[in-house]
Amino acid sequence: MHARVAPASPTHDLKLSFIGTHGVGKTTLCYGLAARLKAQDVVLDIVHEVARRCPLPINESTSLAAQSWILHTQIADELVACSRHPVVVCDRSVLDNYVYLLLSGRAGAGLEALVTSWLPSYALLVYVPIVDAPRADGLRSTDPEFQRAVDQRLRRELERRGVAPLVLDPLAREAWLDVVEAAVLARIASPQLPLLG
Repeated sequence: MHARVAPASPTHDLKLSFIGTHGVGKTTLCYGLAARLKAQDVVLDIVHEVARRCPLPINESTSLAAQSWILHTQIADELVACSRHPVVVCDRSVLDNYVYLLLSGRAGAGLEALVTSWLPSYALLVYVPIVDAPRADGLRSTDPEFQRAVDQRLRRELERRGVAPLVLDPLAREAWLDVVEAAVLARIASPQLPLLG
C-alpha cells in the first residue's frame, strides 16, 4: 500500500495557530473552531499543545533541552498533520512556545533560526489576550505575573519580527469564535463558489 501524498499546494490548504500566554483559552478555541469547521464539512486536524507531553520541566524552570524538545516535537506534529489534512488548527505556535525559553535567558542561536524559518508556515496566527488569571490545571504555572510576562514578551516578539496576528478583542470574548471562523472561511473559500449561486 502506498502512502497518500498530499498535493504540493492546494488552494484550500491552511495552517493556523492560536497564540498567547497560558490560561487564556487557546485550547477551548481550538476545539470550538474545529467543531464549527467540521460541521461545514471542512477536513481538518488539531495539533495539540506539545508542552503537555514534555518529559522535562517547563514553566518558570524550563530549559534549553525542554524547549528544544517542545519546538522539534511541535514541528514534527505539524508536518504530519499538514501532510494528511488540508486545514490544520494548532494549539500554540513555535513562537509562543519559544517565548518561554527567551524569558528564561537560555535561548540559543539554533532555535532562534529554527523559529524564524518556521514562522511563515502559518497562514494565520490568532492572538488570544489575557482575560482572567490562570487557573490550576496540574501543569501550567498559576502565577499571574509570569502569565503577564509571557504575554508581554510574545507581543514584543511579534512586533520585532513584523508579524501581524489576528488580535481578539478582550472585551468581546463571546464573539471570538465567530471572528476566527469568519477569518478561516474567507481564506479557504473556493473562488468558484460565488459563481454557483
